[in-house]
Amino acid sequence: MQSYFAQDSVVKSPGEGQTLHITHAPVPGAPAPKDPQVKKDEFFWLNAVNRATVVTGLRNGQFGEDLARRAAAGIAAVEARGEADPSLRVKSYIAWEPMFIEAAGQGVTAIHAGRSSQDILSTQRTAILRDEALEFAAGLEDVIGDLLALADRHRDTIVPSYTNGVAAQPTSYAHYLLGIAASLLRVRVRLSEFHARCNLCAMGATVLNGTGWPLDRDAMAKALGFPAPVENALDATSLAPVDMPLELASALAACAVRIGSMVDDIMVQYAQPRPWIILQEGGENTYVSSAMPQKRNPGLMNNCREDCSDVIGEMNAAFLRAHNVVPGMIDGKRVEKNARMMKAAMTMLARFRKVLAALTINPARALEELNSDWTASQEIADRLMRDHGLPFRIGHHMASRMVGWARAHNVLPLDFPYDEMRRIYREEVSEEYPEGPAELPMSEEEFRSALDPRSIVRARRTAGSASPAEVQKMLEADAARLAALRSGREAEEARIAKALAELDEAFARLL
Repeated sequence: MQSYFAQDSVVKSPGEGQTLHITHAPVPGAPAPKDPQVKKDEFFWLNAVNRATVVTGLRNGQFGEDLARRAAAGIAAVEARGEADPSLRVKSYIAWEPMFIEAAGQGVTAIHAGRSSQDILSTQRTAILRDEALEFAAGLEDVIGDLLALADRHRDTIVPSYTNGVAAQPTSYAHYLLGIAASLLRVRVRLSEFHARCNLCAMGATVLNGTGWPLDRDAMAKALGFPAPVENALDATSLAPVDMPLELASALAACAVRIGSMVDDIMVQYAQPRPWIILQEGGENTYVSSAMPQKRNPGLMNNCREDCSDVIGEMNAAFLRAHNVVPGMIDGKRVEKNARMMKAAMTMLARFRKVLAALTINPARALEELNSDWTASQEIADRLMRDHGLPFRIGHHMASRMVGWARAHNVLPLDFPYDEMRRIYREEVSEEYPEGPAELPMSEEEFRSALDPRSIVRARRTAGSASPAEVQKMLEADAARLAALRSGREAEEARIAKALAELDEAFARLL
């Protein structure tokens, strides 16, 4: 498996003798390496579009070398001014062209033949959203990697699972985390699918119906790092630039829902006097109440949950901006508003990684909670049917009677009298299944095993279950999926960077 961090965390699988590599991104809060690239804002893409226009226009004979060289010099002059003075990093062609004319004269405006502010703006917006989506995909990969690493460390941690907010069955914490990872992997796949649909170039669409000039749309797209142009010119400038933020917003919100639900799942434990999972105390993780000295409030999770709500709020804002307007309006396209959504999403991922890094899990306390309730009762019914041939419903009714008696007499699973179980069995079969065995066919050893949460998890047999063997398979499969997704994204980023580098080289030759 391809590593995406300097070091792999190597963990021996219990009893398997296999080695699983779970790769890690840098620890949250560690300084990130400096990005050597120029800021790819609207000004950057304005210049890139004009560079590509000059290079491809010269190649396909749209204009001659003299014009191309004069235009290239003018573009370079505008770029230099923008680098020296951030206030000159304009966002639109209408604001960019006067500086271009000042630098190179009116004649160079010939490069704008067959173009419009509409296809230029659409190309800028698509390129910026494409880069932001790739950045988010990388951040989500880091989160999934953290979940898999945490699952690898907690294969043998047996914890309660909950349905309808009530303790339901024992499971391993690794299995729980793999469920969260599976959900987020689906979002990550959606981002790859989104990229394939998003990564198309509007140039050559002109306003919305194309142009009479014989432009090479394919060459223009490839020069800017797009594999192809948007097929329909109306779609290119009026519809796709609105559809793309909506699709991306939906994927971000799906991620926020899953992260928020896991944070809430952990926060429920804070209502217990003795939780089995909490945040490591101190720092930005928790804070002490100003009035109640015993309270340690989980501030980090409060903030992460708020981040999730912000992302979902931004999704709704994106849809509200786009709805109820005619095609082509600016409402749903603006870079700064969609960038706000992306910033909220990146903040959410960074904070959630800190939550995962700060989790403190007490396996003994989790097991104690399991043994203080009757989450193992279904196993009694299962084993009576599977091992002794009794109808499932009879076993279920018997187990229900067992739980009712235990709660009435304040008896916990580990202390339940085997003789009382035999009495309950006789009572049940005499009333509902007289043709069955008169005596409980389950030995005391079997009975105690059926009530042991660890034994229950080990006995799971179905694919995708919480059994150690299935957890091992899922860890390996998910790690491989994650590595493939990361490798594909890195290859796509390298392809785009290569296209832009080749454009720079061709442009430099004109200078």
